[in-house]
Amino acid sequence: MPGPLQVTARLVVPEAELSWRFSRSSGPGGQGVNTTDSRAELSFDVARSPVLSDLLRARALERLAGRLVDGVLTVAASEHRSQLQNREAAEQRLAQVLREAVAPPPKPRRPTRPTRGSRERRLEGKRLRSQVKRGRSGRHDD
Repeated sequence: MPGPLQVTARLVVPEAELSWRFSRSSGPGGQGVNTTDSRAELSFDVARSPVLSDLLRARALERLAGRLVDGVLTVAASEHRSQLQNREAAEQRLAQVLREAVAPPPKPRRPTRPTRGSRERRLEGKRLRSQVKRGRSGRHDD
């Protein structure tokens, strides 16, 4: 199961750059929770990883600034009762976070003018609303 982490078609994080920690989990599991290290934490050093190009690293560091501790991104999974399922969940979560962090920024919006129809619909709506409100006050000077 452990192996390289496929983030995008081009970005694959080798297993050697991932570090695992396991601890006891809270939640379901009965007495097993007290004895089994089923909670999985997966860490990846974004700041010092040779896998990331300078551009991707800069983009990831900027977007993940609030989540990084000394340049290291850590995700945890403890929703499942088995360590194996939590490991898979942590891998998926880390891949998703990295995928969003290194994604290219969206193209800037090209400003457009409202169409004549949309302007007319907007003004008609305002006129109708005005009539409704005028009708409430009791004064009728149509």
